Amino acid sequence: MTNDAGLQTATLGGGCFWCVEAVFQLIRGVRSVTSGYAGGSAETANYQAVCSGMTDHAEVAQVQFDPAEITYEEILEVFFASHDPTTLNRQGNDVGPQYRSAIFYSDDDQRLTAEKVKSGYAADLWPDPVVTEISPLEAFYPAELYHQNYYRNVGDRNPYCTFVISPKVAKARKQFREKMTE
Repeated sequence: MTNDAGLQTATLGGGCFWCVEAVFQLIRGVRSVTSGYAGGSAETANYQAVCSGMTDHAEVAQVQFDPAEITYEEILEVFFASHDPTTLNRQGNDVGPQYRSAIFYSDDDQRLTAEKVKSGYAADLWPDPVVTEISPLEAFYPAELYHQNYYRNVGDRNPYCTFVISPKVAKARKQFREKMTE
């Protein structure tokens, strides 16, 4: 899906949305990242309800990027390398369907690319089967304001950031050095 400014959007769930957001905010060509919820209804698109694991939502980051600088396929390669897509409904100590690995596509081109990258790049990268869900994006609900830019705003003052997000960011910096903005 391309907007009027020529930007495309990827909606990705790779566990806690703070982690996905923190990694993609470093990628060259990414113009914005919004933490939010996909896969459930508007009535339950709030942090308290989603944390219950009973809403059908996944915590996601919606990534707006310039396809002249980075392709959707490259976005998905960063996505698959920056979380464990082989664990069902779990990323580390974050457990529940809201933390599932998921790609929410907006058109057939995105669906086909997601299937190709999942069965090729991701399958070659991970020794266990990749369980990432690939589903149509029906709606995206931005998370509450205090979740936006969380890692940038809080950083290592929060132990979760220190022990979970910082290592993911460091790994992404090392693995995707040529795609980084900083």
